[in-house]
Amino acid sequence: MSDAQHLVTLKDWSAEDIRQVVDAGIAVKRDPAKYSTALAGKSAALLFQKTSTRTRCSAEVGMFQLGGQGVNLDWRATNFGLADLADEMRVLSTYFDFLLVRLLEFEDVRTTAEAVDVPTMNGCCNRYHPLQALCDLQTIQEKFGHLEGVRLTYTGIHNNVTNSLIIAALRMGMQINVVAPEMNEAARDPELMQIAAASDNYRTFDNLREAVLESDVVYTDTWLDMEFFNDERFEPEKERRIRLFGPYQLNRQVLEGSEALVMHCLPAHRGYEIESELVDDPRSVVFEQAENRLHSQKAVLLKLAGQLS
Repeated sequence: MSDAQHLVTLKDWSAEDIRQVVDAGIAVKRDPAKYSTALAGKSAALLFQKTSTRTRCSAEVGMFQLGGQGVNLDWRATNFGLADLADEMRVLSTYFDFLLVRLLEFEDVRTTAEAVDVPTMNGCCNRYHPLQALCDLQTIQEKFGHLEGVRLTYTGIHNNVTNSLIIAALRMGMQINVVAPEMNEAARDPELMQIAAASDNYRTFDNLREAVLESDVVYTDTWLDMEFFNDERFEPEKERRIRLFGPYQLNRQVLEGSEALVMHCLPAHRGYEIESELVDDPRSVVFEQAENRLHSQKAVLLKLAGQLS
């Protein structure tokens, strides 16, 4: 296995690793000019098998603002699907100082990290989304001034984002509540759930209103993977999920009397997992959260470059 530090899953990172990135993200956001040459002469390959807006832009712009270069690669326009994945990744690593891969399968992300000797970032896969969780922690830190003791409730389908939020929250001493009637099978991680079950800071709820009343932050994500939402072949499953998850929608009624902040990792399906009006509600920090993807991504790059201590 490579000696380089990677970000494949936050299970591999300590609380100190996470804290460094959260603090650095805030520092970079406050004084971007200070870091404008931090990665001068460095380059990052951004390989996307899945579609992307925030992950691609935050990485590409982030590298530029740190004095480096981000090169976007569409999986379909490369030979990655035609050859041994580890071989192709080894070649890519000879051209670049960092790899950011947004792949369908977690095992392919792990294969990449094991094959190369440059830092690799998981830009989202079917099991984890660590870059999103780090950005979320930065947003919460900015709003509350601390992470320890903050009560975060996630509602909806248990997916890759849920997994990363659970481990991130537990590492930082937060309370994480999950209100999820169903789990995406691809997100199933028995080891993670054992870690969660052993912690007093992890709880599950059946009733969303009950969880909200014990929350400082409420968070949701799409009930369906984006690539399937408008796919006619997925329509029966879409209808089933809408029926199942309807009672778990974030809306003004369920938040009545609560001052909890509202988070969503975007893109959102307004009127489905979250009431449209709630996205623009004063309690919503959705767009600040999205902006922080840039600052947090820059902090991760600095971390993996060995520039944080």
